[in-house]
Amino acid sequence: MNDAAGNPNPPAVVVVMGVAGSGKTTVASLLAGRLGWEFEDGDDFHPQANVEKMQAGTPLTDEDRWPWLAAIAAWIDRLRAEGRHGVVTCSALKRAYREILVGDRPDVRLVYLKGDRELIGRRMAARHGHFMPTSLLDSQFRTLEEPAPEENPLVVSVGATPQQIVAEVGEALTGQAVQGP
Repeated sequence: MNDAAGNPNPPAVVVVMGVAGSGKTTVASLLAGRLGWEFEDGDDFHPQANVEKMQAGTPLTDEDRWPWLAAIAAWIDRLRAEGRHGVVTCSALKRAYREILVGDRPDVRLVYLKGDRELIGRRMAARHGHFMPTSLLDSQFRTLEEPAPEENPLVVSVGATPQQIVAEVGEALTGQAVQGP
């Protein structure tokens, strides 16, 4: 998506995706703040039954995820209909899930936070107060279908700092350096 001068037009909504512990919430909230866009944490769209399953160490099934994904897609569509911009987090591990979130919405862009099991496992073990236990990380990696080139993902390594990731993503999305405080 480029304007007449060849500069990128920012998407209406960015979906920051990746396995648990990849830094989705940190990166997405920083990105939204720097762009002045709305932010939503995809975890907040989970029904309580899903949260309880994950807290118990039980991986979610596709049937558990469909209403959650539909709720996120409804938020995306509301922003688009109102002409607003937003950033939302969602693991979006399977292509079928991303089809619900992005589908035929050309103004919705995936940002895939990519990292290896060892690094993300260390990060998950160090965080406190999150309902997703480290024990479910292997399940996340088994489920993960990395986005294909035709999905037009912006793939970013989680090896950098959140500020570096946000600067890289912001520039790729807007064509301008996105600096923070």
